[in-house]
Amino acid sequence: MCNLYSMTKSREAVVAYTRAMRDRTANQPPLPAIFPDQLAPVVGNSKEGQREMAMMRWGFPPAGGGKRPVTNVRNLNSSYWKGWLDTPRFRCVVPVTSFVEYTESTPKIAQWFALGEDRPLFCFAGIWRPWSGVRGKEDGTHLLFAILTTEANELTRPIHAEAMPVMLTGDEIDVWLDGSTEDALALARPFPSDRMKIVLSGPREDAGGGIK
Repeated sequence: MCNLYSMTKSREAVVAYTRAMRDRTANQPPLPAIFPDQLAPVVGNSKEGQREMAMMRWGFPPAGGGKRPVTNVRNLNSSYWKGWLDTPRFRCVVPVTSFVEYTESTPKIAQWFALGEDRPLFCFAGIWRPWSGVRGKEDGTHLLFAILTTEANELTRPIHAEAMPVMLTGDEIDVWLDGSTEDALALARPFPSDRMKIVLSGPREDAGGGIK
C-alpha cells in the first residue's frame, strides 16, 4: 500500500485543479517525498461549505492504541472509518504527482507511478479528522488525513498485489467531496492502468515534473 508519494506542482496549480476557493497553506514548497506523519496539502470543505486547501498530517490514530499512524483506509465497511466516510464534511482529496509501491525483493525497491513523465496532477480520495494529542513532537489539536485503497490494477499488481490508492481526476473530485455516500464510495475502484506508467525506479523521492 502507498506510504510514500510526491506533490511537486505549485500551490496555484493545485488550487486551480481542485477548484479550491481558499488556500491556507502559506508558502508551500515542492514535496518530492511525503512520508507518514508528515504535513502535506489536502483539499476539503470548511464548516461553511467552502472548498479550501490546508496542511494536514498523514495518518489517523490507531484504533487499538499504539503510536504508528494509520495511513490507508482498507476496509470501507469498518466502523472505524464509516462515520468519516459517510460525512461529506470529512471527505477530502490529497493532491499528488506520483506515488510509490515497493517491490517484494530484498532490498525493496521503490517504483514510482504517475499519469505521465511530466507528472500531471491527480488526487487520492481521502478522509480527514481533527485530533488532540502529540504528533510530530507537537502537543495540541492536529488535522489528520488518511487515503483510501482499493484492488490493484494490471500495472501495480506485479509490484504490490494487495492494493493501490484510490485515484481521482476531473469531475470525480467533485463527486468525492460533495456527492452522496453511495456515489462517492462508487469511486473506490482501480484506476485504469492504461492511464498510468512507472516513471522512476529506485530513489526515495521524485522531483520530476517540476513546479508548474
